[in-house]
Amino acid sequence: MTEDLIINFAPTGMIPTRDLTAHAPLSVNEIVDDVLRACEIGITMVHLHAREPENYVPTYKKDIYASIIEKIRKEQPELVICVSLSGRNFSEIEKRSDPLMLEGSLKPDMGSLTLSSLNFNKTASVNSPATVQALARIMQDKGVVPELEVFDLGMINYAGYLKRKKLIEPPFYFNILLGNIATAQSNLMHAALMIKDLPANSLWSLAGIGTSQLNMNTVAIASGGGVRVGIEDNIWFDEKKTRLTTNAQLLERIHAMAKLMGRKVMTAADFREKMNLMPGNGLYGRKMAVSEAS
Repeated sequence: MTEDLIINFAPTGMIPTRDLTAHAPLSVNEIVDDVLRACEIGITMVHLHAREPENYVPTYKKDIYASIIEKIRKEQPELVICVSLSGRNFSEIEKRSDPLMLEGSLKPDMGSLTLSSLNFNKTASVNSPATVQALARIMQDKGVVPELEVFDLGMINYAGYLKRKKLIEPPFYFNILLGNIATAQSNLMHAALMIKDLPANSLWSLAGIGTSQLNMNTVAIASGGGVRVGIEDNIWFDEKKTRLTTNAQLLERIHAMAKLMGRKVMTAADFREKMNLMPGNGLYGRKMAVSEAS
């Protein structure tokens, strides 16, 4: 039986600017408004990046993440929230792990964990083995579930290594990101090989970088997986880049496609159950075993 469709909403990212598109949500209130609108349309989870309020450059600061999370949870207390721990702009563990220090009603359910270093078109994301393992340990200690970001087969193999070292544990959730210039490409062969290599007890979503987003989302919907969708990965509505998009337009198109293919959108509650997450509504992060809670 095909799983319900995970819609992982990625509204902001680290690259979009006002110069690139007026539709990118950059301020706290803009990000919150786009997330709440996405919830009205229908999403399973949100992958958050935060920006500095003065100049909108990417930030790691937990206080800014807290402002976003607080406003979202006031209206949507069940939504699964993942915070970015990206290494594209920040290398220090203390900075990258800062959002994981949030607690109580501000605690993120998940944190992104890119499983190796990689090159983007103009920049690098440096994720040394020591850094990846340190972030995994902090998430274990804090009861935050990793959102495993993989750009090629080697990163999936490294997930198996982290599992053997007991730094991550099932159930797993993988974002498979395709179409970046220096990693796996957005074609059926690359997607199939990566999906085939996922460990047992894994949920997964396909993301396409740039205008490959629609193609990879379509493949995922048709093949029973989930999607990651949003302006973080693609600012254009069409492949010819004639029309800038809004996050709402991207989500509405995913819903139309899902309806055509008979895919129901997975609720946050169902995702929480499948991923061993607390139920939301004031309780967030990983469910603890009895031995951990005592």
